[in-house]
Amino acid sequence: MILRPRLSKARGNHEQQRGQILVLFALGAVAAIAMVGLVLDGGDTFSQRRAEQNGADLAALAGANAYLNTYMATSNAAAATTAAIAAAQTSATVNGYTNLGSTSVDVTVSLLPHGATVQVDVTAAHQNSFASVMGMNTWNVSVTATAITGSIDTAVGAAPWIMDVGAFNPDGSPKYTASNPQAFGTSNSDYPVSPTDIAWTDFNGDNNVNSSEVVDIINGTNVVTATFGMGQYLGQHNNGFHNDVWGAVNTYDAGKDLPVPITGPGKPNCAPPSTSYQDGCFYGWAMFHIIGASGGSDKTITGYFSSDFRRQPMTVGECTPAEQAAGQCIGAIQSSPFGAYVVRLSN
Repeated sequence: MILRPRLSKARGNHEQQRGQILVLFALGAVAAIAMVGLVLDGGDTFSQRRAEQNGADLAALAGANAYLNTYMATSNAAAATTAAIAAAQTSATVNGYTNLGSTSVDVTVSLLPHGATVQVDVTAAHQNSFASVMGMNTWNVSVTATAITGSIDTAVGAAPWIMDVGAFNPDGSPKYTASNPQAFGTSNSDYPVSPTDIAWTDFNGDNNVNSSEVVDIINGTNVVTATFGMGQYLGQHNNGFHNDVWGAVNTYDAGKDLPVPITGPGKPNCAPPSTSYQDGCFYGWAMFHIIGASGGSDKTITGYFSSDFRRQPMTVGECTPAEQAAGQCIGAIQSSPFGAYVVRLSN
């Protein structure tokens, strides 16, 4: 009889534990390699983002500079906008970012009362190395840059209604943008009493607001020239829905971007003409895009804010209908009182 050696139970357990350790080690090694890969790819992503940001900054500045030069030569906002977009795209291409394939370069020109902003959004795929082990072959890296040009201290050709400062977030960004337009109505008060309320104004807080006067301001027949700063009362004195005004807004202002005075509570810096007025005091202004207006039982202006709130003085009435139709008011670059013009990064 041949005797065979028998493995002890202890030795069998040892072999089993060693096998488990190898499995755990292999899993741990994969996890460690993946984490190192994410760190390395993350660092390379940061480097790519910095390069993209530099390219976007230069493209935005190139676009703003082209807008300034073209407007000064042609006095035409549309031509300046076309030139700005072309210059920004060209600059991005020179710096390695072309609107092709997995890379996108989007240029948006937004007209201001005295100039324009040029926003450049760049998105490019990052080709991963180690992270591809985890199934992430690429991820997108996106940046935004905004440059501004012109003399941007006042608003020109404003809409003859006031809106509430509560329509903006504490940082000045609007609550109602192109992604969530709002129907703004009127509570028949002398001034807005909520973020979605409006009140009519003739830009003169010392007299009653007349419907025909407001209509004439909208259609350009009545050109009011006035400059006002912080704290001036702009509300009505006679409440009133002003039924005739809504149709004029829809006829003359639908599809346009106009600066709108923004008002708020009068304390501590506003002195309304009567102690009964506790609101309706000028805080600043913002650009507002009018989609349309509806009278009758609706009495609303539908639209959204196309710019942040600006705590700045405001000038109105310097734009005739002919100039507005030619694009020579919104987007216009006025002469600077300091003999200089502005081209700078704002974001």
